[in-house]
Amino acid sequence: MGVTKEQVEAALTSKLNPVHLEVIDTSGGCGASFAVEIVSEQFEGKRLLERHRIVNAALEEEMKEIHALSIKKAQTPQQWKPISEDSATTTPSLTTDA
Repeated sequence: MGVTKEQVEAALTSKLNPVHLEVIDTSGGCGASFAVEIVSEQFEGKRLLERHRIVNAALEEEMKEIHALSIKKAQTPQQWKPISEDSATTTPSLTTDA
């Protein structure tokens, strides 16, 4: 058997300390293919390609058995903030200048 979802989660958590992590086994359970969403401070100031390299490096051992890794999101906490949260805090106040 290949790599488990839990192994991927553990490796990414220990190396990148994400504030959000979602790992989906897209191989039907054989551990050969995963999709990942990760939000980490370590991506601050990095371009998308560099972020993907960081994720791949964190999974160096696991990648020996993983055939496909799809990084759906690799964002900083700033970029990841849910839109609904932002709109609630930035609602314009209605004031009139009389």
